[in-house]
Amino acid sequence: MVALVTGASRGIGKTIAMELAKLGYDLALVSRDAAALADVIAALPDSCGKAVAIPADLALEESYTQVVEEAAAQLGGLDVLVNCAGLSQAGPFETVSPEQWDSIFAVNAKAPFFICRAALPYLKKSEKPIVINISSVVGFKGYIHQSAYASSKHALAGFTKVFAKEVQPFGIRVHLISPGGVATEMVKKMRPDINADELIQPEEIAELVRFLVSWEGKGTIDQFYIRRYSSLAFD
Repeated sequence: MVALVTGASRGIGKTIAMELAKLGYDLALVSRDAAALADVIAALPDSCGKAVAIPADLALEESYTQVVEEAAAQLGGLDVLVNCAGLSQAGPFETVSPEQWDSIFAVNAKAPFFICRAALPYLKKSEKPIVINISSVVGFKGYIHQSAYASSKHALAGFTKVFAKEVQPFGIRVHLISPGGVATEMVKKMRPDINADELIQPEEIAELVRFLVSWEGKGTIDQFYIRRYSSLAFD
């Protein structure tokens, strides 16, 4: 089984890659940071199948097809796609520039959309095709000073719902995971006031991914929301 994970050099994406490696997947790992990808691959457990690094900037349109075709060519196909790469934004609405808006939407919304399109022919050939898009609670709730980021996650959620219905006839399962605050570098930059120990840990998200790729049931799981119950405003 072959899995492609974007945003795999750190945070949630890296942790998901590690979890899939434990399950014996062949992995195609995508990130802008080639050096960090090499470190991740070097740290993968022995249970992992073949692993390849695909350095790519998902803000660039040509990367969408490139990462999918390179993964399929090197690993012989594609069974699981995890869209995890993301850019954050923290600041008042009136300070968001058109350039910042475009860069956030390019990675958070446009890249998953067109990577899914590029992956579709390969997923149709898979015996157990699965797409997992990593969104955020801000895709459903509004948080101050996260206007562009929240808008991009709303877009990702809307796309995922429609995509799931359109590919259902092909037996492709599509899931959306929408965490609250996760203890990653991104959240630390956005909310430095929060104690990381009170946040969701990346391993908790990876466990959900493990469940989804291992699950053999006939029921439908549309979305996962995950949060910690605490006094945090960032839930």
